[in-house]
Amino acid sequence: MGTLSKRLWVLLAPMLLAACAAGTSGKAFDPVTADVPEIDPQYPPQNFEVSFSSAGNRLPGYLMVANGRGPHPTIVLLHGYPGNEKNLDLGQSLRRAGFNVLFMHYRGAWGAQGRFSIASLHRDVAAALSWLRGEGRQYRVDGLRYSLVGHSMGGYAALRAGASDARLDCVVGLAAANLGEYADRPPEAIEGFMAYTDGLFMLDGFDGATAVRELQANQREFDLRNAAAGLAGKSVLLITGQQDSVVPPDVQRRLATAYQEFSRLNLTALEMPGDHAFAGQRILLQRTVVAWMAQNCR
Repeated sequence: MGTLSKRLWVLLAPMLLAACAAGTSGKAFDPVTADVPEIDPQYPPQNFEVSFSSAGNRLPGYLMVANGRGPHPTIVLLHGYPGNEKNLDLGQSLRRAGFNVLFMHYRGAWGAQGRFSIASLHRDVAAALSWLRGEGRQYRVDGLRYSLVGHSMGGYAALRAGASDARLDCVVGLAAANLGEYADRPPEAIEGFMAYTDGLFMLDGFDGATAVRELQANQREFDLRNAAAGLAGKSVLLITGQQDSVVPPDVQRRLATAYQEFSRLNLTALEMPGDHAFAGQRILLQRTVVAWMAQNCR
């Protein structure tokens, strides 16, 4: 998507939000800045603490169910490394726009059972989707409409898992980390990454040396550019922050270039002001993601 198209998309996003939000309550509203105007007394928005199994490990989830009888299209929301930024503000806006949202932790992360591993991230995402497909009816889940939204390492997990699941509608990568490129970073960057990882006590059984060994041993497997063919037939949104120093814009530009070669992949690649967490652009980020999801993923 060219620069002009990017600007037009951001300008159109508020109008798209209002138009698509009307279907959730019968009245148009902006789900990023306003509550649902009419709560269904029989089928109100609800939160459920859930868990599911991945390779014998119990993983916790937090399921936010949208207003209305539904069934509702459902999103799995994936956090990054280690997951301090959870993007639950985005999850709530997506819920107000009529999507169910399942936030989850990977094995070995934040108290989830098992040992953390980069290699198992996409399998944990697949386990979440499998659980939704089996248990979703009781939570007003549309069994035919699933999407993945991930930030940073979660963007990697979303794109990797999305390439292995033909039944997904949409995949969104926010500052998505292409982990296949990490092992090629300068030595000082690798040392800094190892030192940072050594302090991540919320990732069970994981440290800097383990992380680097995984990245070096799995470069081709972890390279998201090799996932392009598996994403054919899906809508994919990539958003990068222009001031991102963790996953620099060039990383996602290379990823977008690889994906643009596949005509059956409906790609939207956007750049906007912001650091890695879009800390100063949370409303702009939500407007853009919610509008795109509402247009492409219902």
